[in-house]
Amino acid sequence: MLRLAILLTAIIAVFMSFSAGAQDTTSQAAPSYQNLRYDEELSTYEYPYPVKLYRFRSQGEDLKMAYMYLPAKDQGKPVITLLHGKNFNAAYWKSTAEYLQSQGYGVLMPDQIGFGKSSKEDEYQYSFAALAANTKNLQASLGLEKTILVGHSMGGMLASRFALLYPEAVEKLILLNPIGLENYLQFVEYKDVDFFYENERAKTPEKLIAYQKKNYYDGAWSAEYEALAYPLIGQIQGEDWDDVAKVNALTFDMIFTQPVIEEFKDFKVPVSLIIGTRDRTGPGRGWMKEGVEYELGRYDQLGAHIKARNEAINVIELEGLGHMPQIEDFDRFKAAFETALNQ
Repeated sequence: MLRLAILLTAIIAVFMSFSAGAQDTTSQAAPSYQNLRYDEELSTYEYPYPVKLYRFRSQGEDLKMAYMYLPAKDQGKPVITLLHGKNFNAAYWKSTAEYLQSQGYGVLMPDQIGFGKSSKEDEYQYSFAALAANTKNLQASLGLEKTILVGHSMGGMLASRFALLYPEAVEKLILLNPIGLENYLQFVEYKDVDFFYENERAKTPEKLIAYQKKNYYDGAWSAEYEALAYPLIGQIQGEDWDDVAKVNALTFDMIFTQPVIEEFKDFKVPVSLIIGTRDRTGPGRGWMKEGVEYELGRYDQLGAHIKARNEAINVIELEGLGHMPQIEDFDRFKAAFETALNQ
């Protein structure tokens, strides 16, 4: 009996040890972002530089536009305005801003209305023209008459519209893996804003990470990439997600209904297009028109298509990089960026 009791005690000890180990493993494997909670204006999310607010009135609404502004260290260098993409905010320009400051440039990094720390109005008529006008007015408030304009992803569509509307205010236009190099409604079905709203409401951190991992980084993932997704993840898990989702849906609509590509022939300023050719970002790919066989988002082919529209555009291709060259490989991006800046 004594031997049996000892054996049972040993078995129980092993079982408890295994169970504790399993619990510890589960705890260690828990996502680092599971407790992130951000409100609609990212009030507790820290940006890399001091954030200021440009307050103005538009469409009958009192709005505030968050921005970071680093004056030029070299008085002979212009200010470069960096326009963010749809799934990001101005904070992800940190490395680019540090580099530009080291070269003496001034840097302006705004959060567009509807994004980041700026106002999010669900009754605002979001358009690239309106956002461009807001940005130009922000620049005027800072005494900036002319700028080098850089736009990434959706920011490329905005930067293009800005340069078309206000060529006198743009020294150079640099587009970095912009979307909008295709007129999407030629190929995809139109979707009501409600469609995008339901898609946004269904988002989870895991779905967001899976999308970015697949579409931005070719299946790779890192702590740096994950940290860039934290603002959206925190909003998805926050109390204001329904309100943010409504605004996100409205800004999706302008991507499809307000193309800029047909006007690329009309640019009156020097334009450079930096393309990570591995990029396959193709808004609307999931709802192509019946019978359409065109493949959206072939950035390895889009450079040639752009040259055919306007041969004056300087196309710089980065093989092996995707939608985020400035994040994936900053040194290669920097070399291409310097070429565009010196054009």
